[in-house]
Parts: sequence; C-alpha cells; structure tokens
Amino acid sequence: MLLKSCIGNRSLGWDLLPPGSERYVFEGKVYAGYKDRPDTWPADAAKGTGTTPPPWVDKAGKPIEWYAGKQYDDDTANAKKVLGELAKYYPGAKSYEVAGFFFWQGEKDGGNAGHAAKYEENLVRFIKQLRKDFDAPRAKFVLATLGEATKGSGGNGGKILEAQLAVDGASGKYPEFKGNVATVYANPLSKGGSGNSHYNGNAETYMDVGEAMGKAMAELLKSK
Repeated sequence: MLLKSCIGNRSLGWDLLPPGSERYVFEGKVYAGYKDRPDTWPADAAKGTGTTPPPWVDKAGKPIEWYAGKQYDDDTANAKKVLGELAKYYPGAKSYEVAGFFFWQGEKDGGNAGHAAKYEENLVRFIKQLRKDFDAPRAKFVLATLGEATKGSGGNGGKILEAQLAVDGASGKYPEFKGNVATVYANPLSKGGSGNSHYNGNAETYMDVGEAMGKAMAELLKSK
C-alpha cells in the first residue's frame, strides 16, 4: 500500500523541519528551530540564538498558528492515523511494515539562502526522524533531485543538489546510509522547466522520475 502525505510549496527548513532541529543564526537573523515561530527574526548580537522571537500575528493582530515543523507533524500524524485504521483502507489487513519512504522536494528551500545552507543537515535529520517516528529503523529512503539542477551549478539550487547527492549511501559521506538511502539525479530525466513551474506541466518528466525512484527503491529492497 502506498500512502501519499504531501503538499507543494513546503520547505524542509521551515514547514517540514523535523523534531530536534535547533535555531541557528545566518546573515544576522535567527532561523527557527522546531516548533518556533516565526521563521526568522533579527538576531541580537549579544544573545545570538537566545534572541527572543517577536509576536507573530496577522494584519488583524491574531496569532498565526503555523510553526516550524507543523507540516512534518501533520503529515506524520495523518499517516499514522491511516495505519491505525489499516483495515478501513486495506480490507483484510491486520498488520503492516513501513518498508520505505519517497521524497521529491527542495524547490522552496532553494529560494532561501538560510534554508539552503542547512539543507543537508536538515535532510539527514529528516531521514533519521522519519524512521524513528514510524519505528522503522531499516526502512529504505529514496529521494530525487530537482530536475533543473545540474552538478556544479552553484548557488542555492546547487547547495540543495549537493546535499541531496551527499546523503546517497553510495557517496560514502554517511556510512550509516549505505544500502538504505538512494538519490535519483533527475536532471537527465527532466524535459524542461523547473520544480517551481511544475516542469511546465510535462507529464513525461513526472513519469520518468517516478519510475526511476521506484527502480531505486526496488534495488534497495533487495538487501535487508
């Protein structure tokens, strides 16, 4: 059974920020840690990450209820709800095993230098936290890069790409990910456009990237 729990225009550095993520200072601003709000605020040089965040309210003065990691919390809670009522969604099923996770994301982080700078750290924590939250330490993880991003391109998009390639178990940077995390380099499969433009609505791009991710997952699942 495949469970889809996602929405577009979400950042790993804010909306999907996993539990355990701490505040940091980047270019004079404090960036939110898990459950902080707002996403950034001016840093006091003497206090650093200890700078108190200002009230976060809308134009009417009403508190904004969003916080760092809320999308992560909502997505995991929704998935757990379905798994807790398994027979309702998969008639006859009495038990389950979380075999793996798919992740194709990064466009919004590329538009924020502070988030791009922390993307690799956040991605590593994200993978580990998902496995912990679903009690699935051996679950495989497959992600795809942004189709428009090319190796050596630089900029924020380049940082996202480098981070995504770095977590691939075959890269050797994270030995604990060997044989259980794979990254699909999507640029050769992209038929133009960008993630932000939904690849100009080109269905072939989505089909080809999805097929490549599926094949990568199948390959990982061969080894237990």
